Amino acid sequence: MLDLVIVEDEEIIRRGLVCTIDWLKLGARVVGEAGNGREALSVIREKRPQVVLTDIKMPVMDGFALTEALKAEGNKAKIIYLTSYADFSYAQQALRLEVSDYLLKPVSEEDLGKALAKLEAREEAPQEEPSWDKGLREAYHTGNPYVKSVLKRIESGYQKRLSGEALADELGVSFSYLSRKLKEETGQTFGSLLAQYRLQKAIEMLQAGTWKVYEIAEETGFGDYKNFAQVFKKYLHTTPKAFMQEITGGLKLE
Repeated sequence: MLDLVIVEDEEIIRRGLVCTIDWLKLGARVVGEAGNGREALSVIREKRPQVVLTDIKMPVMDGFALTEALKAEGNKAKIIYLTSYADFSYAQQALRLEVSDYLLKPVSEEDLGKALAKLEAREEAPQEEPSWDKGLREAYHTGNPYVKSVLKRIESGYQKRLSGEALADELGVSFSYLSRKLKEETGQTFGSLLAQYRLQKAIEMLQAGTWKVYEIAEETGFGDYKNFAQVFKKYLHTTPKAFMQEITGGLKLE
């Protein structure tokens, strides 16, 4: 059973979420609620929920500031954003803050159920998905030259075909040793580090709005659209084409 706190400034919506969703059926229980991020901090500190379902745009303290405050405190609660705005910049910020999910209002019980189910699955089988920036910051402050070399190689060669085995051979170490050091210092595998860096570059190109989706897939090293879409959906829970259409005002770009 997941303990959950709901943060929403519109009281009607907040009460609707608290009272009309069958939380027990979804494997959760509401242990607290708040009307803005500042109120939520006190509630979360007291109740210690595993999940925080929060609106983004709120007075006093918004959802982004709440997330950053919780991270600064070392709070491990999983964050699910709930917003009326299908805004690309919002999704970018959600990715940067490593939130667990991003749902659009009006949210259905089915969507909430899927989001919570994904959280439970990750708890049972944790995924190696810390952000590229996080892994980069930590690894660049370590003294291991092999890890630094791999990160720099990903940054310079992400558009090309890269393999951990080939890099290990170039560095004169075994792939098992290199993999172990990467995991120790970044919490990720070579494959996940490469995928996340490519994804960040793809997001920048999507935001520019001047590239077709298949061109972005090719230019960022994903190769084909299918592979690109799978990685994109894994982290942003939507497709590259859907984001591109949002940016270009609904125009379909193939």
